[in-house]
Amino acid sequence: MYSFIINPNARSGKGLRAWKLIEKRLEEKSVPYQVFFTKYQGHATQIARTLTQEKACRSLIVLGGDGTLNEAVNGIADLARVTLGYIPIGSSNDFARSLGLEQDPLKALEKLLTPSGYIPVNIGSLCWGREHTRRFVVSAGLGFDAGVCHQVAVSRLKVFLNRIGLGKLSYAAVAVGLLLSLTPRRMTLTLDDQTPLEFDRTYFAAVMNHPYEGGGFRFCPKADPGDDILDVIVVAGLPKWKTLLLLPTAFKGFHVHFKGVSTYRCRTVEIHSEKGLPVHTDGEPVVAQTCLRAGLADQKLRVIRT
Repeated sequence: MYSFIINPNARSGKGLRAWKLIEKRLEEKSVPYQVFFTKYQGHATQIARTLTQEKACRSLIVLGGDGTLNEAVNGIADLARVTLGYIPIGSSNDFARSLGLEQDPLKALEKLLTPSGYIPVNIGSLCWGREHTRRFVVSAGLGFDAGVCHQVAVSRLKVFLNRIGLGKLSYAAVAVGLLLSLTPRRMTLTLDDQTPLEFDRTYFAAVMNHPYEGGGFRFCPKADPGDDILDVIVVAGLPKWKTLLLLPTAFKGFHVHFKGVSTYRCRTVEIHSEKGLPVHTDGEPVVAQTCLRAGLADQKLRVIRT
């Protein structure tokens, strides 16, 4: 039995249209399935938690964007007992881009039903405050990149660009406007409990499990979601005009060769900011924070190769 978690509103309604095509194919093939539609923010987490509370292994297939995938992964009771399939219908699709997953819904379905292999994927864990913990699949960040995610989440521009098939550009468009208005802050990073690293005038710090973020920005080109290591990028000490010119080079990963861009590899990282800044996990907003700690979950998630 396949369990589908569907975000019908993904990419301004493309999620529902894709599901109707998939549902028809499932009926034609007499494939047993159950389907659950998300109705509000956080609903995919509740659905996944209910489905995976049993001790038996379960196959979950998520149809939506990186945000829906993030919610579903946060609801999985035991990562080791779940096999995940993913049909990307979002604006950014950075998870699918990194793993080379099929993005055509019907072609993806065919491969999910007859798997050729599986990919063991690390899952990140972000902690803040005394009790708050949230998993991330692609990335988590503090500062500018999180601010972009916050604005894109409520932007009418994203809806418009999705309708004309250019949804991933919404992140770049919002980034330009936000960059001109933000105030860089002092940050301190501690990697694997070693000597703290201090950065003045920091635009953002991102913890990357995959190379891509924000619709194709290749912030950490060497990041590998299966190597048991997190990659970290910090952009600091640059004037705004240089940062603005540097931003387009991140689509190809060339930005890492410029002064002001620092990358690191670690198992854990603590990030402290002198002022509370926006936070995100896989593009999903988190309330502004001054201190974060990130690491990797003890178990990997088995993802169906498509």
